[in-house]
Amino acid sequence: MSQYIIAIDQSTSSTKALLFDETCRVVARTNVDHKQYYPQTGWVEHDAEEIYYNMVEAIRRVVAEVDTHYSLVPCTFSLAITNQRETAVVWNKTTGKPIAKAVVWQDTRGAELCRQLRDDSKTVEMVMAKSGLLIDPNFSASGVKWLLDNVPGAREAAEKGELLMGTIDTWLVWKLTGGKVHATDTTNASRTMLFNIHTLEWDDELLRLFDIPRSMMPEVLPCDAVYGETTCDGLFSKPIQIAGVLGDSHGALVGQMCFEPGSGKVTYGTGSSVMVNIGEEPKAAPEGLVTSVGFSAFDKTWYGYEGNIYSTGATLKWIADQLQLVGHPREMEALATSVPDNGGVYIVPAFSGLGAPWWQSDVKGAVFGLTFATTKAHFLRAALESIAYQIKDLVDVMAHATGGSLKEIAADGGPTKNRFLMQFQADQLGTPVVCTEVDDASALGAVIMNGFARGLWKSFDDVTDFRKVTETYQPQLSEQKEKLYQGWRNAVSQLIK
Repeated sequence: MSQYIIAIDQSTSSTKALLFDETCRVVARTNVDHKQYYPQTGWVEHDAEEIYYNMVEAIRRVVAEVDTHYSLVPCTFSLAITNQRETAVVWNKTTGKPIAKAVVWQDTRGAELCRQLRDDSKTVEMVMAKSGLLIDPNFSASGVKWLLDNVPGAREAAEKGELLMGTIDTWLVWKLTGGKVHATDTTNASRTMLFNIHTLEWDDELLRLFDIPRSMMPEVLPCDAVYGETTCDGLFSKPIQIAGVLGDSHGALVGQMCFEPGSGKVTYGTGSSVMVNIGEEPKAAPEGLVTSVGFSAFDKTWYGYEGNIYSTGATLKWIADQLQLVGHPREMEALATSVPDNGGVYIVPAFSGLGAPWWQSDVKGAVFGLTFATTKAHFLRAALESIAYQIKDLVDVMAHATGGSLKEIAADGGPTKNRFLMQFQADQLGTPVVCTEVDDASALGAVIMNGFARGLWKSFDDVTDFRKVTETYQPQLSEQKEKLYQGWRNAVSQLIK
């Protein structure tokens, strides 16, 4: 009997469902977008219920494809989840309704609270020592506190034990199991600023700091656990297992087979995550980076240094959707390469502030170097280059912290299809950039954890051959390399405090 694993990749802009067979080959996929809400400057929200229903619809579509094409083959299904991290949902455990829209990781409404907390050096040290994180609104804690303090009746309900909270994975598992399972995994937990990465438990001191009752917190399980069973709102006549859960960046670390300390990856998504495996000890991160749980499996936990960039693929989507300079981001490469350079134009896409290594949440986006000679092509090229510069900012810090240049960077995500960007990235890093066959490395990581949970594979060695390199971009020497990067640093320096 064939075993199929449905991988849900719930991202900032959409919900994908990918159907993998037991050799980790994608046999079907679909994608359902959800609405973005921007009710005030700096606020970014999602409708958690819309995301759940979109997920069910995505599952229905991929299963329908299997029914159409593989109807004569007996098969079983299971479900794995990887998700946008930090985005926080708070809901009433009796009614099952969110008390407000989800506060997205890009949201900066908690910036003032975080500024106040950062004024106390002892608090900063305590939060970093326990959670591995810098105090920043990117992480879930400040958004949850804001909801409890500002939604009428929320604080009182929370104190009575009537409310639950969680990242998107927690919400989806709770809904899928009909409210029977309130759980998250170690990777998502490590991005809330409420989790102690040393004890692998919710931390009472951190909960008190943000005034969040422990009764709201989900159970924390390893990535390779069975989380429960679901019929996916009746799509399946018999319940299927939910197994394998982890945040999207961590899923990509696993999907890129970064099982050894010193191996690293870049995920090019709405934002970008640069993460390197540092082994089984949660070492303090160098300045500008954070330490998170990389992944947990086989009763062990691996940690990672990570830096997060808020706007990479989102910059390209903004150019296409808001400015309407192109019909789709894939049209940008041809225009960007129609000019020999950026014409002196630099875009700093700080739409939600600057993430690592700057951590300036109140900075706004800016464009530098415009002249009457600037064309649309220069602007598009500058947008693509901004992605590579931001990645370089982080990789340089990581390379120094781990004792030298990284051997290679594994890359995944939609923007890796842009050959100009990938070559420019390799040139700026001076390090080979390796693109793999699986576009959706995060989903593959969830599938691998699903297989570990259900005993389909017994070790890391059983899955390493699933990673197939499609192209390697070797760095090319360029006289302009340093000059271009210095132009970027000069632009950023005009914005940061």
